[in-house]
Amino acid sequence: MSDEPKTLEPAVTRPVSTPEPPTPTPDGGRAARWALVLVPVGLVLAALNLRPAITSLGALLEEVSADLHMSGTVAGVLTSVPPLCFAAFGITAPRLARRFGPAAVVCAGMAAICAGLLLRPFATGTAAFLAASALALMGIAVSNVLMPVIVKRYFPDRIGSMTGLYSMALALGTSLAAALTVPMTDALGGDWRIGLGVWGALAALAVLPWLPLLRDRTGAARTERGAPAGGSAPAAPAAGAAPRPMVRSRTAWALACFFGLQATGAYITMGWMPQIFRDAGVPASTAGVLLAVTMVMGVPLAFVIPRLATRMRNQAPIVIALGSCGLVGYTGLFLAPAGGAWAWAVLLGISNCAFPLALTMIGMRSRTGAGVVRLSAFAQSVGYLISIPGPLLVGVLYQHSGGWGVPIALMGGLMVPQMIVGSLAGRDRTIEDES
Repeated sequence: MSDEPKTLEPAVTRPVSTPEPPTPTPDGGRAARWALVLVPVGLVLAALNLRPAITSLGALLEEVSADLHMSGTVAGVLTSVPPLCFAAFGITAPRLARRFGPAAVVCAGMAAICAGLLLRPFATGTAAFLAASALALMGIAVSNVLMPVIVKRYFPDRIGSMTGLYSMALALGTSLAAALTVPMTDALGGDWRIGLGVWGALAALAVLPWLPLLRDRTGAARTERGAPAGGSAPAAPAAGAAPRPMVRSRTAWALACFFGLQATGAYITMGWMPQIFRDAGVPASTAGVLLAVTMVMGVPLAFVIPRLATRMRNQAPIVIALGSCGLVGYTGLFLAPAGGAWAWAVLLGISNCAFPLALTMIGMRSRTGAGVVRLSAFAQSVGYLISIPGPLLVGVLYQHSGGWGVPIALMGGLMVPQMIVGSLAGRDRTIEDES
């Protein structure tokens, strides 16, 4: 069975004489086939760099907080910076992609990540550290939004498998940073600045595959005119029709809320989970490995879940299954954080796979490339705005309640509305159906 979502292009609109999906590159022919090889490499390397700036910090948050004299509340602000930057800068991605092309914007995003990670170790105060982190997070933000757009544009008939590929790479990069940061820091002399800075080398490598694609701008213009990515005839809306504003789409709002709630859980986990285990008596190196276990669960599941989702008319069963794992994991973390640490890490890792599911649904909830650009920017920007208070609130509750009971109860409680709005977002419809 093909893993193409049923909500994409009807079969009758496909050019019968075309042997393979056309790729919107300026010079076509051999260049198009070459791009089909280069783009997956770029997607994988880009995805590997979309989380190390965050999870590497989570593993060393105690050391960074002590050296920069941060309180628990300030540390909570620090863990809230990623979603804030993703919301603020992610909304600019569609405009930048229209002007420069999505490949050029992703290339610039990788360069910003590299610069931020290399500058962060030189910070001597909280403000400078936040500024360098914001630069890296700005690059992550625009790349986050454009990953589904790149997939829709170059691989319109393989959304599930390609989304799974870069989601798997994203989970791998997340888990590697969580697992290796502490031992690598120890091996390099115990200085957290070196342990955080070395991840800039991986970001520098991710710039390279996108450089040959910098001149590829024509596809973005064609997508903005409403043609489905890949060059087929427009499926929706009708030529000349004004697109429906995202704020008037119930599907877009459901998807944005689902994205926001899963991001809340993910960034609380990445920012605070090692500290939860350390406060329960788990050694720092083991706490980092536990976070890595949580993140590494996304490596196989991030490839399987998008493919499974594109074969289902309604993705609500997957939403509920992932949310249920989260509920059990947080309950265990509340009752016996150290005794069942490995089981809770696995369950929360499964729950965090709501992220690749959300990305897949973004590609499935619109028929056109233009729709995916708009929906991706709306769902991710609004979603990250929704997620901003979560990590900050956890830090405040932790500081004022004197323990992790109340914050963990909050994390578990958020699973319920996440399952509700995720089930609404998983219904078999597109934003064009609501016009």
